[in-house]
Amino acid sequence: MSRVVHFEIHAENPERAVSFYRDVFGWEVEDWSEFAGMPYFGVKTGPQDQMGIDGAIMKRMTPNMEVGGPVAGAVLTMGVEDFDAAATAILDAGGSVALPKYALPGMAWQGYFHDTENNVFGIHQPDSEAK
Repeated sequence: MSRVVHFEIHAENPERAVSFYRDVFGWEVEDWSEFAGMPYFGVKTGPQDQMGIDGAIMKRMTPNMEVGGPVAGAVLTMGVEDFDAAATAILDAGGSVALPKYALPGMAWQGYFHDTENNVFGIHQPDSEAK
């Protein structure tokens, strides 16, 4: 078996996307553009001793997709402690709702959003009382 060890979020405006993910999820960001030869920002999504992976935000080589269009690439889902607070932060940072909050009964709250580059991503709040 192979595990995902790195992700890349493509962005028409990488600096705008960096601000979005830093503001919403508190990700740490390092500018690796010099090494990559293009706008490329390494992101640390949390402490190294916790479950999860790190990745990067990089320059998209084409314009952003339209909201509501097909997904281009993978959909990442971030674990959050408070779905409603995270959703508010997403909207305040310029994101929009792709699929509203819904219950995974007895497991969690789930929902999907668009970032500032129209990429779709999810948020997931574990909650055994969700219904």
